[in-house]
Order: sequence, then structure tokens, then C-alpha cells
Amino acid sequence: MKYSFIKDNDWVLIITTFLLAGFGLLMVFSSSYVLAIDKFNNPYHFITRQAVWFLLAIPAFLFFMHFPYRLYRKLAIVIVGLMVVSLILVKTPLGHEVGGAQRWIRIGPLNLQPSEFVKIGIVIYLAHVYSKKQVYIDQFIKGVLPPLVVVAVIFGLIMLQPDLGTATSILMVSLLIVFFSGARFRHLLGLGLVGGGLFATLAITEPYRIRRLTSFTDPFSDQFGDGLQLVNSYIAIAHGGLTGTGLGQSVQKLLYLPEAHTDFILAIVSEELGFLGVIFVLACHGLILFRGVIIGTRCKSPFGSLLAFGIVFQIAIQVIFNVGAVSGLLPITGIPLPLVSNGGSSLLVTLVSIAILANISRNNIRQKRLNQHEDEPLTA
Repeated sequence: MKYSFIKDNDWVLIITTFLLAGFGLLMVFSSSYVLAIDKFNNPYHFITRQAVWFLLAIPAFLFFMHFPYRLYRKLAIVIVGLMVVSLILVKTPLGHEVGGAQRWIRIGPLNLQPSEFVKIGIVIYLAHVYSKKQVYIDQFIKGVLPPLVVVAVIFGLIMLQPDLGTATSILMVSLLIVFFSGARFRHLLGLGLVGGGLFATLAITEPYRIRRLTSFTDPFSDQFGDGLQLVNSYIAIAHGGLTGTGLGQSVQKLLYLPEAHTDFILAIVSEELGFLGVIFVLACHGLILFRGVIIGTRCKSPFGSLLAFGIVFQIAIQVIFNVGAVSGLLPITGIPLPLVSNGGSSLLVTLVSIAILANISRNNIRQKRLNQHEDEPLTA
């Protein structure tokens, strides 16, 4: 039994995940202690909170790694209800505003960000519904459209916070799940055009969004305004070079680079540990995503396969958005770097999502072993 438990787990996925999460804790402390002293007179303010979330996430990871993923199908409607209610609560007196955006619910000393939990909730819901609609997935009205009504409601509630980056990432994941469900190309093209038009409309209706979306093309034209973060990110990356200035030796974290411990933590990694440090982070993410793709491909259950791919897409989109913003290749969206950036809700949800991947992998391994036993020839 003990041997089977060890053998059935995807240790490459699990070890890489916790290695990156542990590295994230180290970098959160390194990038935040100056800000913590300045704002709270306590260098351990941010790392203490992040460490608490990490400790809470460990039993959650173990639970979801062993919780049979097929049971999520029975909970899909409940999950949708919880998503909607939690996003509505953000706009009530329970909601907590930070930096002009009301995206959190304060529960005692902890701030929960419901939109982070929605990222995994929407994947579970769509994987459940579209795995049931395989027979008529080629019919737009009957097969493709109904679940997207729920996505539209979720998208609208997140935009009320407002949070265009998270809303866009959820919309992209939803379209990718539709694609892997087997929808027709013309339906996907139509949905893509509608989604692109919606994004453009929301972007141009708010001046600050236009500035944020366009400032990355020439940040030095307003280096003390909208281009401040990106200019200082460039400086951090250039300062780090190949091997970095050394752990804890960043200059940009000395209140020059805003959000050094959250959205732009990769710039501090680059400054302190150099290009090699960035390669380590991206290699860990790449290995996690690669394992996720393998798990989704090997899963014989349509629900499990879509669930695995959805989790992979969600993590991959966040990595792409974050790395693109830090490097100036994409607009700044405020998307955290999974497992590395400061943010308790993001850390917890990412670890739970990967735990679900690990559970699907365990099921794949056990199913393969059962099939091999069935194929063994009978002996006298």
C-alpha cells in the first residue's frame, strides 16, 4: 500500500511545484522587506502573511490531490453559485478596497480575492458542461452558447471591481476550453471576434486603461508617470545581467519599482539572480505546464482531460501576461506570477489547481496499471 502511494504520485509535478513556491517565498521576502519597513515598520509584514497562506495551502494541496476529481461534476452548480455570490459580496460592505479597486473580501486578518478562486471554478464548470455536450458540440445554440452565458455573468461581475486583466484571462481560458471541446472553427472565430471587440470597447471607455495598454510601447515618454514601472523594470533587468547582483542586493526594490513584490517580482529576480534566475523560474513553470499537458492528453475521461487542459491554460496565460508585462512585450495587466508573486489567494488557488492535476495524474497511473493487469495472459 505504501509503495503504491509513492509510485502513483506525479513527483515531478509535485516537487517542481513546491520548489517554485518555496523560491517564491524567498523572493517575496527579499523584494518586500524595504517596503514593509517603510509602510509598517516591520520587515516581516508581507512574508509573514505569505507564509501563513503557504502553510494553509499545504493541507489544501494534500486534500485536493486525493479528492476524486470526478466528484467535481456533482458540485459544478454549487461552484457556480459560490462564484457569483462571492463576486457580489466584493461590492458590499464586506468588500475591501486597495489602490482604487474593490477586489477583496476581508475575513479577520486575511484578505480573500474571489476572482482568484473563480479562475479554477470556471474551469471546473466549463469542463463539466462541455464534456456532457460532446454529442452536439458542433451546434452553436444548443452546444456552445449556454455555458458562455455563465462566463458572461462572471466576466461582468469582475469588470465591476474593476479588473480587466483577470476578466480577460478568464475569457481566454473559456475560449480555449471551447476549442478543445471540439467546437467548429467558425463558431470559435465568431466568439474570438466578439471577445476581441468587447476587450477593445472596455479598453477605450476608460482613459487609464488606454494609457496602461499603450504606455508599454514607449515607457520613456512618461517615465515618471504611466511608464514608471516598466522603466524601472528595465533598469532592474539590465542591472542583473547574467548572474545578478546577489540575493538581497536589489536597488530597484528600494522604493523605486512599485509592486516589486507582486506584479514585478520577476524584475527583482532578474536583478538579484540575473538571467539564470529568470531561466530557473520559467523552467519550473514550463515543467509544470508540460506535465499538465501530458496528464490531460493521457486522461481517458473527457471531463478530466478538459479539466487538466483548463488548469494548464489558466496558469500559462498568467505566466505569459506577467512575463510579457515585466519585459515590456505586453501591456501591464496586474496579473501575478503564479507561485512566485506575493498574494495569498493566488498562491492558494494555484496550489489547489496543481493538486487537482496531480489527482488526475494519479487516476491515469492507476487506470493504466489496471488495464495492464487485464491484458496479462492467463497462466496455468
